[in-house]
Amino acid sequence: MKSHLTLANGVRYAVILIAVIAALFPVAWMATMAFKPVAEWTTTVQDLTWLPKEPTFGNYEFIFFGTSDQLIVSLDRSATGPIFASLVTASLGTLIAVVAGTLGAYGVSRFGVGKNLPLGVLQLRLFPPLAVLIPVMIMWAFLGMIDTWWGLSLIYGIVTLPFAFWLMMTFFDEVPREIEEAALVEGCSPWRVFYRVTLPMVKAALATTILFVFILNWSDYVIALLLTRKDWVTIPVYMNALTSAMTGQMYGAKAALGLIAVIPPVILGIIIQKHLVRGLTFGALKQ
Repeated sequence: MKSHLTLANGVRYAVILIAVIAALFPVAWMATMAFKPVAEWTTTVQDLTWLPKEPTFGNYEFIFFGTSDQLIVSLDRSATGPIFASLVTASLGTLIAVVAGTLGAYGVSRFGVGKNLPLGVLQLRLFPPLAVLIPVMIMWAFLGMIDTWWGLSLIYGIVTLPFAFWLMMTFFDEVPREIEEAALVEGCSPWRVFYRVTLPMVKAALATTILFVFILNWSDYVIALLLTRKDWVTIPVYMNALTSAMTGQMYGAKAALGLIAVIPPVILGIIIQKHLVRGLTFGALKQ
């Protein structure tokens, strides 16, 4: 029996190791590509190398300053603007979605506000994205919200609202109502009960929701492509434009920018990591 358990554990760990390697391989390849000179990422498949033979910061110099000694071409603008645009719009969109989703989820979970509201919110994600974005683009153009930070942030908040709403509603349903009723008996107002009693109990779930929604907004491409032109272009749209007639796809520059784009979600995950495990398993176990 013991040998059987040892063999089973060995197989389990081997499967986990293979899954981890498969998940981290694209990240590792991107990290090495970011430091390769142009001659190494424009070569043929047969001549590709795993590690850069002559590591360089030329790709970062290119995306931030628009020129590089390795590349003859130059950029019209640096990556600083798109990075700032992504930070602003993704953060504000997450704030809108989480605040509105949390308040709406609490109202439905505790007071039964809008019996058909959960299904109505979910329908925001049931339609094909392009079928929704085309009329939104026309509306945003009429309101002068195309290529603006508030226009992009607002649509990000609306699009990711269903995720925040349904996640938080599930978490609120797991909180015992007796605790809130006891606080009401002690003289707390409903708003005070929500702010001082219920919300601290679901802070782990709230942290998980914030991270999930932020990643969705941060990695969006289609919405930003349709609703931005020049001033508030985000990282994914800017990255897609990194091409030239001489080198084709600028894989080194894209890898360098991609490595930078990974940083904000990772930092956010580290900040709230103590809440993530609890948030991801909230309500999974019941007595």
